[in-house]
Amino acid sequence: MVMSLSFMLGEEVQAQDDELTVAQGATRTTMDPQGENDQPSAQVRAHIYDTLIHQTPDLELEPGLAVDWEQVDDVTWEFELREGVYFHNGEEFTADDVKFTYERLIDPDMASDSAFLLDMLSDIEVVDDYTIRLELEEPFTPLLSHLSHTSTSILNETAVEEAGEDYGITTSIGTGPYEFAEWLSGDYITLERNDNYWGEEANIENLTFRTVEESTVRAIEVETGGVDIAFDVPPVDVERLDEDPGVEIIQSETLSTTYIGFNADREPFDDVRVRQAINYAVDTDPIVDQVYEGQASRATGPISELVWGAHPDLEPYEHDPDRAQELLEEAGYEDGFSATIYTNDESQRLQVSELVQDNLSDLNIDISVDVLEWGDYLERTGEGEHDMFVLGWVTVTGDADYGLYSLFHSSQYGHPGNRTFWSDPDVDDYLDDGRLLVDEDERETAYIEAQEIIRDEAPWIFLVNEDDVHGLQDNVQNFEPHPAGHHDLSQVTLD
Repeated sequence: MVMSLSFMLGEEVQAQDDELTVAQGATRTTMDPQGENDQPSAQVRAHIYDTLIHQTPDLELEPGLAVDWEQVDDVTWEFELREGVYFHNGEEFTADDVKFTYERLIDPDMASDSAFLLDMLSDIEVVDDYTIRLELEEPFTPLLSHLSHTSTSILNETAVEEAGEDYGITTSIGTGPYEFAEWLSGDYITLERNDNYWGEEANIENLTFRTVEESTVRAIEVETGGVDIAFDVPPVDVERLDEDPGVEIIQSETLSTTYIGFNADREPFDDVRVRQAINYAVDTDPIVDQVYEGQASRATGPISELVWGAHPDLEPYEHDPDRAQELLEEAGYEDGFSATIYTNDESQRLQVSELVQDNLSDLNIDISVDVLEWGDYLERTGEGEHDMFVLGWVTVTGDADYGLYSLFHSSQYGHPGNRTFWSDPDVDDYLDDGRLLVDEDERETAYIEAQEIIRDEAPWIFLVNEDDVHGLQDNVQNFEPHPAGHHDLSQVTLD
């Protein structure tokens, strides 16, 4: 990486006043919003594209490319679109673009990981240039929150068709405050300000996202001026940076849950007793205290308490090695077994894997930790080529549907989100009900029932709800973190 080489040469690289440089912990996979549904890519795409509905940092929904909307009946929604909006290629935004985008997203040939967001659509009708009507197969209560998801960002048909298979790699055309400029895979991606943006113009001319996978190196870069903002600063570096007058630390709650998933389609993890045993065997206190050092709270269930519909009173698995051994004996694994945990090269996930490895060795469970490049990690876990894996999920819509349906419904195996390949017919029913019910209390009850089954069936080791901790040079102003992680950098200034 450029910065690593610069340090070896004894040089200090300074960010430029007309450029905001941000260090991310993993590389981007695609700039096609309908491609891989990963956080690093979405953080960049959120600056290139707009959605019909915009979600604020307070998780409120407000007009985006749609200025108004009406629910005509239980299964019909009509949206009035914003006029005078232009794509980065100069074409005007109209209802035809919405129709093209949504039809492409749910097209089986596209095989988008995010198709579930709009798979309830039965018809998309262009009423006129600035009116779109969506017909649903059945009532779907969280529709508006789904229309705020970055994967539903509006595309330009001409740009997509002209680029073909290269769309999202060499070309990415939206209506957002920044335009795609240059991408060196594995290193950096640069965006340029869209001077014809329909909304509030971006303050910084150039926005660059750099891949700095080693978390301590990200901290060093913001400390020495190599980047303006370092996302996801590790606990080991927070105290030092906090004492640096040239750096500001911002910590905020998120919609994120970090977990270890089991591949329930493989032995021995197809046995609930084995999954429960490992939950009892793993001591989460050192993970919270030593790995995250105050930057996380213990997760008792699959979704953050900030998410609407989260179970408020789930009982966590207590650390009980004796009970773990009893369950393993019942399942026929009294002598233990061998398995592999997949993780990417992220320091906290590596530490978590090693602590779990140590806990399970007491039960004669021999765990190997396999560190994979991010894209390879997503591919292998999506295809079910794993035993266990460390991952996080951000319930970006703020609604339990997104955090539970994606991860635990039987229709979502693999790449869409359910990388455990576990499901339960009652959970499926509750999650289906949560999409159909209009009454909020009834929806919440359905999600609570589902979470109780998920807790008992233990397809995950429930680890932590992470805070976001970012390091900013002291001249960075107007940075407002978003709990979904899609931080809007367009209004940031450098004083």
